[in-house]
Order: sequence, then C-alpha cells, then structure tokens
Amino acid sequence: MSILSKIPFVLSMALLFGFTSGDPKPSQIKSLLPASNPFSKASNLPYGVPDFTKIKDADYQPALEEGIRQQLEEIKSIAENPAPATFSNTLVALEKSGQLLARANNAFNLVSGANTNPILQDLQEYIAPKLTALNDAIYLNGKLFKRVEQLVKNKAKLGLDKESSRLLEYYYQQFIKAGAKLSDADKSTLKKLNEEESSLGAKFGNQLLAAAKEGALVINDSSELAGLTQAQKDSYAQGAKAKKLDGKWLIPLKNTTQQPPLSSLTVRATRQKLFEASWSRAEKGDSNDTRSTIVRIATIRAQKAKLLGYQSYAAWNLQDQMAEKPEAVEQFFAKLVPSAIGKAKEEAADIQALINKQGGGFNVQPWDWDFYSEQVRKEKYNLDESEITPYFQLDKVLEKGVLYAASQLYGITFKERHDIPVYQSDVRVFEVYDKDGKSFALFYFDYYKRDNKNGGAWMNNLVGQSTLLGTKPVIYNVCNFTKPSAGQPALISFDDVTTMFHEFGHGLHGLFASQKYPTLSGTNVARDFVEFPSQFNEHWALDTKVLKHYAVHYKTGASIPQTLVDKIKKANSFNKGYSQTEILAAASLDLKWHNLSASEEIKDADAFENKALKELGFTFAAVPTRYRSTYFLHIWGNGYAAGYYAYEWTKMLEEDAYSWFEEHGGLTRENGQRFRDMILSRGNTEDYNTMFKAFRGHQPDIKPMEKDLGLPIK
Repeated sequence: MSILSKIPFVLSMALLFGFTSGDPKPSQIKSLLPASNPFSKASNLPYGVPDFTKIKDADYQPALEEGIRQQLEEIKSIAENPAPATFSNTLVALEKSGQLLARANNAFNLVSGANTNPILQDLQEYIAPKLTALNDAIYLNGKLFKRVEQLVKNKAKLGLDKESSRLLEYYYQQFIKAGAKLSDADKSTLKKLNEEESSLGAKFGNQLLAAAKEGALVINDSSELAGLTQAQKDSYAQGAKAKKLDGKWLIPLKNTTQQPPLSSLTVRATRQKLFEASWSRAEKGDSNDTRSTIVRIATIRAQKAKLLGYQSYAAWNLQDQMAEKPEAVEQFFAKLVPSAIGKAKEEAADIQALINKQGGGFNVQPWDWDFYSEQVRKEKYNLDESEITPYFQLDKVLEKGVLYAASQLYGITFKERHDIPVYQSDVRVFEVYDKDGKSFALFYFDYYKRDNKNGGAWMNNLVGQSTLLGTKPVIYNVCNFTKPSAGQPALISFDDVTTMFHEFGHGLHGLFASQKYPTLSGTNVARDFVEFPSQFNEHWALDTKVLKHYAVHYKTGASIPQTLVDKIKKANSFNKGYSQTEILAAASLDLKWHNLSASEEIKDADAFENKALKELGFTFAAVPTRYRSTYFLHIWGNGYAAGYYAYEWTKMLEEDAYSWFEEHGGLTRENGQRFRDMILSRGNTEDYNTMFKAFRGHQPDIKPMEKDLGLPIK
C-alpha cells in the first residue's frame, strides 16, 4: 500500500505530471517526434488524460526519448541564460519544463505497473538509466546550481510569497542532496552509480513480477484445496486454464510473505507448499533470482552515500524526512519491537493451545498461523470471516463506503464516466465534484489482480495539480483483489476493505492539492508524512455511519447487523502482536540494508538477512517478516529505500490526529473541512512538524498509537 515511485527520487516533480493544452511554453524547441505519435501534442480529452485507445506499445519509447532530449535543451537554456538569475527565469522555468516527457512518462508508469508486457518491461530497463541521466543533468549542472545559489543568497530581496520561498528552499536542498557541490570527477562517478542503480531497480521489478508469476502454486488434486470456497476454487481453475493447465488449479502469489488462502486451507501440506512457494519465489537460481541484484543495489547505495559525505544511505536519504536521522527511527522502533514480539508470543501460545487441543501433534509454523489464528479469533470473538465477507461487495464498498465517507467529510461527490479511455476493461473512472458543485478531478480505480500487474496496492497521478500550469488532478488507485468467476459477486475481506480506504486516502491527498508549483503539490511530501492521510482514512471503514451504509448483504440487501459490527470492532484488536512484528521486521530489515557503510562487503543476501533479523531481535520463527529482502519491491524498486519505517511513523501521526476527531465529534463536515484545509490541501508547502502541530495542537504523541495497538509501549 503505497505511493508508486518509478523515477529517481530527486527528479523534478514536474516530470510526474501530465500537462494539458494551454500550458505555458518554456521554449520553442522544435519537436522531432512525428505528429502521428499520440504524445506529440497535449491531449484534448477532459483533464488532459491520455487516450489509451490510440496509444500503442511502440509509441512510448520515441516519446520518452524525445521528451528527455527536449528537457535537456530546456535545462541548458535555463542554465546558460546570460541574464541574472531570477526566480522566474530559473525556478519557474524549471517547473514548466519537460511537458512532453511528462505526458509520456505518466502514462508509461501506469501501464508498466498495472498492465505490463515484455515490450514495456524491456523499455522500463532501457529508459530507467536515461531518466536518471536526465535527473543528473539537472541536479549536477554546475551553472544551474550557481543560479539557484544566487537566488538563495538574495532571498531576502526577492519578495517571495510563502510557497515560492518553500520552493527555493526545496530546490536548494535537493541540489545539495544530489551532489551539486561535488568535484567534477566525483560527479562523474556519481552519475555512473546512479545509472547502474536505476537499471538494476527496473531489473529487480521485472524479475520480481516474473518470479511471482512463475512461483504460483499448481494444485493437481482438488482435495488439496479443502477449506476454500467454490468461488475461490473456480477462480484458481480459471487461472490454470488460462495457462493451459486444464484440470488443475493455480494459486497466484501476492507480493507479501503470507498468502490469503492460508487462513482457509485445511490441508497442512498445501499450506506449507503455498508458504514455501511465496518464501522462495525469487531464490531459484534462475534469471528471476534477485539476490545478486539486491546485493549490488545495496552496495551502490552505500558507495553513493560515502561519495556524498554520509556514513550510510539511510543517513543521506532521511535528512529531509520528519525523522531526519536513522537514529531517530531506531529509537522509535526500540519502543515498539519488544512489546510487539512479546504480544506475538502470547498470541502464539493461544494458537498452540488450540493445536494441542485438536491433537495436532506439531508446533505452530508460519504456514499455520493464519489458519489457526482465524479459529482463535472465531473462538475469542465469535467472528467467522465467511460470516462477514457477504457484506463486503467490492462495488458497494467503493461507492457506498469509500466515496460516501469522502462526501460526508469533505462535501465532494462522484459521478462515473464511461467516455474516458482506459488501459484495461476492468478500470472504472469517476469525475469528482467539489462542495460548490464544480468538477475538479478524475479518479481511476483498477482493483482486480492480473498476472501482468505488479503486486500490492498503490496510488499515483496521471495528471498533477498546479495553478501555475492550469492543471487539475487525475489520480488512480491500483489494487490486487481476486476477480470472481463470471456471474459471481466480487466479495472481499475486511482487510481488502481497509486497503481500499487506505489507497483512497492517498487519493484525497492528491485530489485536494491546491499548490501553485507542481514540485510541492499534493502527495509530493516526505516519505514519513505521505502515509499519514492514507492510514488516517482507514478509520472511516469502521465508522458506524459509514459501515452500515456500505456493508449490505449481497443476497438479501440487509445492512450488516450491529452484533457483527461489534464483533468486527472487537476482533480488530486481535493479532496485533503478529501484524506489528511482521511489519517491524520488514522495516528494520530495510533500515539495516541501508545502514551499510561502503566498506562492508555483502556476499550472501540470505546470510545478511538472517544475521540482521537475529541482531534486531526478530528470532521468533513463527512470525516471518512481511517482505523478505528478495521480494521487497518497496525498498529496491519503488523508492522506499530506508523509508519503509514510514508506515509505523505515520501510524503515530494518524492515530493522534484521529484522537482529535474523537475529541471533537468524529465524522462531521466541519471536522473534515478542517483536516482538508490544514493537512490534505497543503502539499509540501511548510515544515511537516509545524503543519501537524497546527492541526493537533501539539507534537506527535505515541499514546494513541499505543492504545490502538494494545501494546505496552515503553
């Protein structure tokens, strides 16, 4: 669950956004792209969205390459401008640059993540180093940096408004962070490292997608699927048939260690096979084995950090985050890890007692946890997942839950459009109307799993908001829910419901952006702040008013009874030790990889992982890390490097913010408007700690998080 990051971190955010007709023209550079290419000019469709009915796979590469060439020319023009540096002819010009590249890159990022194929995968690996080189051409350009430095020196005389001042501060920091003050020789070395890292990041993403696809578990006998619903079996049979495995069943892998069917499969041997297929998916010694790839990426990052004057990549990367230093994250985790593991061991004791009671004759293993914890939950809370899923039909959760909660809080409304071209037939598009009735955004929803879609769930922009550029937000959510067989309803788990609210929370952060400059707009904030709005939005999934509005039985139409609502709320506190331990293990492992110094040599990825987890105290084998190093897409391919801790950090923020809502009447329009005005619409226009304190009235407090988790945090 994340913001998708496909391009180098410090690359100008102007490159993320699709700019439409009427944009300011930064230059009159002649285009070498044929007029027949659909990216050759701005789209005339609503909101400037790409026309996917006209875009062919072969259109992306020439558009991306020409876009890079044009922006290089624009950067050269800005850097070599003989006129003295002004805010307008330097930073505003930078914000306006790269419009062709933006159009192509935004569409390419979407399809290459959500609906890819071998052509697009090859292009990912080919274009990644070229985008990195462009990034270096901006931030390692000595002449351009001198102009920015001059603006910083003269800042007091520039008469900048608050947002413009923030933009200048941001650019200066990013230039320094990227290595603008390095010698020419060191810049050359850094460029080579950046290029290699970029190529390897794209390679890792493609290896992982292929590894998950090839690692899907083939079942030969239906008896091995005991415990699953007929709808699940039909879906797996359909998947096998598509692979020409008639008479078999194919269980696809999600991009996490634990897999959804493990909670239902009654045959222990099948559970073990599925878990091991997940655990070892990227370690088979074939072309999809990621171990050498990640070791090299980690090594490159450590070398880059040393070159830039930092002890580790984590120290370099966290300098512009809320946490600021790895030590702050380690101290934060030190409060959480012992309590989480202790709680997980208590939960394991309950599971083991049940296994013994049933005469199991074995000790609980990772592949047993979900199956037996579900039984413990039924016993403790009298809640059966199969009892509640009939109330969670995907389309109703979206329209009557996710969108309804947003309308109640923020006064916005949604209307589905069927005239907007989409890249895959399952995608739905809604136009968004503000409280004054004026339309201001489009939102794409792509919910069903495909074997050519990256695992997980994410949000990003197809078009970004900017008053400078006259653009309005076009946002998408991508998830990986199992598509039902023909004629069957799409019933999802409550965890999936939470995922929908989470990703839509990211969407709200983008929808309500109200910035002048694209670089500071919407979700372009620190990694340990960006998950705050998304995790906060999860709370409304269980709000009584919202839950009863969308949780309707798909057969009878009856609203979910209060007895089930109470059970869900009570059960929501269940298994918190497990869930916290697995995510803390993953986040700690991420930090460990990125705390490496350039002098440390890693020869064996598995040995490093095992040693790191042991040193960090994660020695409880029954609770595996949420992601192993070899399939940790977030940190190697999606930009979270040393930043996966953000989910825990922002949980502290969102629980504290939600406690404010509880103190002031909960879900009301007044409260929602305040949150929109003070958090969701601010983008990166001010210091995050200042922003949070203004809303909450004090600095982040860990106590509401402690209360929610039920953990004795010290």
